[in-house]
Amino acid sequence: MSIHQIEDQRKVTTHRLLEMKMRGEKISMLTAYDYSMATIIDEAGMDVILVGDSASNVICGNVTTLPITLNEMIFLARGVARAAKRALVVVDMPFGTCSGNPRMSLEAAIRIMKETGADSLKIEGGKEIVEDIKKIIDAGIPVMGHLGLMPQSINKYGTYTVRAKEKAEAEKLLEDAKLLEEAGCYGIVLEKIPAKLAQKVAQLLSIPVIGIGAGGYVDGQVLVMHDMLGISQGFSPRFLRRYADINEIATSAVKQYIKDVKSQDFPNESEQY
Repeated sequence: MSIHQIEDQRKVTTHRLLEMKMRGEKISMLTAYDYSMATIIDEAGMDVILVGDSASNVICGNVTTLPITLNEMIFLARGVARAAKRALVVVDMPFGTCSGNPRMSLEAAIRIMKETGADSLKIEGGKEIVEDIKKIIDAGIPVMGHLGLMPQSINKYGTYTVRAKEKAEAEKLLEDAKLLEEAGCYGIVLEKIPAKLAQKVAQLLSIPVIGIGAGGYVDGQVLVMHDMLGISQGFSPRFLRRYADINEIATSAVKQYIKDVKSQDFPNESEQY
């Protein structure tokens, strides 16, 4: 087995992500919400699997990420963590679990880590919740930050438009990014911001910066699995590339199954005991 093959099979850790940034190797990250899909994604060689609160949308059918609960996130993350042998597993702290009360935030963080077996957490926000993040990291829990468009704050924004286009918001994002690194975050996700600003953040920080709708100058990319596989059809932002049309494939298969059952073609003689 070559050194490259051994390296590729090695468990991805927060330190390994830092190594990847240092040598200029891009980081691949994708969401998963159950054991079966996480197994496929992990065995394909994904670096990071995110159990995103986007489960609120694609799993639970909610309009926003806000309704999903801590218990629901724990339930989903447990299956993903069991599946991942290589990838680093990151779990979103859902809305309301990290919002300015460090002790309560730590309690929620500990629950996720103990009850799921995940490797780390992702938390939306900057200066406003940096003390919560410090408390969690001080307890030995790795944290990935999240800046730019923060879906948990969608009611404040009122729109999913690109963030940090104006000077003041861009400057605050840069300040928040530095604060998160200083607080001990091992990486940051930047969502839907101008590519040049994301590049500036990636150059400014020594920790990995993962983008979603943040251009190609960052250290890695993340997409929602349901979007990139074409399972969800109603979401088509500029940054999304569809790598398959599972919706069409699954719909065709289900229709054929219905037809076969109705016509008594299924099961046939060889498919029964």
